[in-house]
Amino acid sequence: MDELRITPVQTHLAWENKGANLMHFDNLLDEKISSTDMIVLPEMFSTGFSMKPEQFAEDALKGETVNWMLQQAERFGAVVTGSVIAEDRGKYFNRLIWAQPDGKLLHYDKRHCFSYAGEHKHYDRGTERLTIDYKGWRILPQVCYDLRFPVWSRNTDDYDVLFYVANWPQKRAFAWKQLLVARAIENLCYTVGLNRVGADGNGIEHSGDSLVLNPAGKPLAQLTPHETDVRTVKLSKFELVEFRKRYGFLNDRDDFELKV
Repeated sequence: MDELRITPVQTHLAWENKGANLMHFDNLLDEKISSTDMIVLPEMFSTGFSMKPEQFAEDALKGETVNWMLQQAERFGAVVTGSVIAEDRGKYFNRLIWAQPDGKLLHYDKRHCFSYAGEHKHYDRGTERLTIDYKGWRILPQVCYDLRFPVWSRNTDDYDVLFYVANWPQKRAFAWKQLLVARAIENLCYTVGLNRVGADGNGIEHSGDSLVLNPAGKPLAQLTPHETDVRTVKLSKFELVEFRKRYGFLNDRDDFELKV
């Protein structure tokens, strides 16, 4: 499949209100999406960036939000992905769920817990990187703070698309935008950064500034800051392959072993 259509959904989140958020996304997807391959939702999209996993965690495989994601995936014939608060074998994770229209579920647990906000005190960190093969594309999911750690996302010629789901504060929006560009350029990949907008329950503002970048780090789409914005962007495998042929920088990459 040469073309992959990705739809980042930038919007506000109701604070620790799962029902309100799922209803909001129900209506928003109905209104904004007609045809796509992949719908990307923010980090902890059903609750906001909550440090109360004991109240809001769901079963890792059959929770309310995961079931909702599977229903939406079937309805739109597209992958639905975003992170949720999950409980797995007595531990809590900030878990990105990948729900396919055929009912297949994959997950990635956020590797880098945001210690500045105390996330590490409430959630266990992930230990495995996930690369997904979908429709002839190799896709690497990451979550928010992972963006600051380039070794974890380093392309060893094992993926084509890198994406981040986030609750990234407005006060550090400059870093968000620069780091996304850097990840695209250094990894010669399409890069998607999907961030929420609005204030959370702690009064922290989020400007969105969601981006879809080509392998040269140039924007294919820049979502409107501070506003709900939903775009479907087409990625071309042919253009990616040709770009990598012309600029074979990955051939000169350093070899390393990542210890987790």
